[in-house]
Amino acid sequence: MVNNMIQWIQIHENILWWLVAVSIVTFISTLVAVPLLVVKIPSDYFAHGRHTRVPWADRHVVVRWMLLLAKNLLGYILIAAGILMLVLPGQGILTIVAGIMLLNFPGKYKFERWFVSRHHVLRSINWARRRAGQVPLVLEPLNPGPLSPNQLGE
Repeated sequence: MVNNMIQWIQIHENILWWLVAVSIVTFISTLVAVPLLVVKIPSDYFAHGRHTRVPWADRHVVVRWMLLLAKNLLGYILIAAGILMLVLPGQGILTIVAGIMLLNFPGKYKFERWFVSRHHVLRSINWARRRAGQVPLVLEPLNPGPLSPNQLGE
C-alpha cells in the first residue's frame, strides 16, 4: 500500500509541485487581498436593509457584463482553489469565502450581512479597519442582533 502511494507520488510529482505552488500563491494573495478589500468596504455598506448599488452602473452594458462575468469566474476559481487547499497547504476556508463573496446569487447581500454580523468576524474586520485609519462598519440599526437563518429567507 505504502509502495503504491510512493509510486503514485513519483509518477505525478510535477502535478503535485504545481498544486503546491498554486496553493502558496493563493495563500499569499489572500493574506494580502482580504485586508485590502475589507478596508475598502464603505462603512455604511451593511447599514441598509437592501443592497442598492449596481456594480459598474456607469459603464457600457457590454463592459458591465464582461466585468460581471470575469468577477464570477474569479469567484468560481477561488472556490475550486479553496477546496483544493482543504487538503493542500493554504487557507482553504478563507479562499472559499472570498470566492463566494465574488459570486452573484440571490440572497448574497443578506448572507454577507449575516456573516459580517458574527461577533468575531465583525470584531476582526473593524480591527483591520482601525489599523488602516478607517471608521468601523455600521450594521443595520433596525436589527442590531445577528441575522438568523430565517431572516436570510432560506
